[in-house]
Amino acid sequence: MDQIKWGIIGCGNVTEVKSGPAFNKVPNSQLVAVMRRDAEKAEDYAKRHNVPKWYSNVDDLINDPEVNAIYIATPPNVHEEYAEIAMRAGKPVYVEKPMAMNAEQCDRMNAVSVETGIPLFVAYYRRSLPYFVKLKELIHSKVIGDVRYVNICLQWQPYDEEVGELRKPKWRVQPEISGGGHFHDLASHQFDFLEYVLGPVKKAGGITRNQAGLYEADDITVANFEFESGVLGTGTWCFTINKEQREDSAQIVGSKGRIRFSFFEKFDIVVETEAGSETFTIPYPQHVQQPLIECIVAELRGEGKSPSNGITGGRANLIMDWITKGQK
Repeated sequence: MDQIKWGIIGCGNVTEVKSGPAFNKVPNSQLVAVMRRDAEKAEDYAKRHNVPKWYSNVDDLINDPEVNAIYIATPPNVHEEYAEIAMRAGKPVYVEKPMAMNAEQCDRMNAVSVETGIPLFVAYYRRSLPYFVKLKELIHSKVIGDVRYVNICLQWQPYDEEVGELRKPKWRVQPEISGGGHFHDLASHQFDFLEYVLGPVKKAGGITRNQAGLYEADDITVANFEFESGVLGTGTWCFTINKEQREDSAQIVGSKGRIRFSFFEKFDIVVETEAGSETFTIPYPQHVQQPLIECIVAELRGEGKSPSNGITGGRANLIMDWITKGQK
């Protein structure tokens, strides 16, 4: 492929800043069409982002002869269906995370990719973000020695729409659409990056509950996991605390020190060793998916390799399944 001409299925909030504009800022890449079931919203998005064409039907976008690559930015319940249609139409797919509702769906998506020979990528963009590239570099250069364990703490207050007499929780906490709750949505990023840095997780388990009753999905998860390397990990995810206790923290502890960082909300990486403490501040770019999109475009043009694909992307679903459903 020479010029990558993208079509977006599901031009919702995630595409407004994080991803959508980046397709036109990457060399040899162009966003040429968008689709949303609500035709007025599709047209509005297209006009605001200077996209030439818009559709309200998935097949119309996939079968547009000008579109030669598809970005699926819908909720996970239709990722498998749309990815298969696109790949069987001969068009590479870039799908939002989590890759699908569960690991079985991910396996089927990867099987279609192998059968058709069409590439499949997943939007685990932390693999290419400068902040996390630096974090990976620090770990692999052994500034903290040999890694011993990982600890994650993510606790957020409920979203406004999840509380009150008239609460109307959004799709992320509707398991039939998202595959789980906020844990499913956010921990997928965390496990994907940890495997990228520390290698495969070989076992994981946990307890997940709904304590507050604000919605159907689980709202608290406590987990432990072990990497093939012998590194151990623990994590707690709670989404019903008050805002004063909001926390997004993680640490990787080694034989000679530790690294403290944030997966979502802060830009500092703090390295602590016997020599003292050093802080690296690396803000995110305006469009957080742009570095990964650059890698995907390079691979499609035969000029590079994306660090995130269907095989790596499906691993996060597998680990979350182990934690929430039990390891087999």
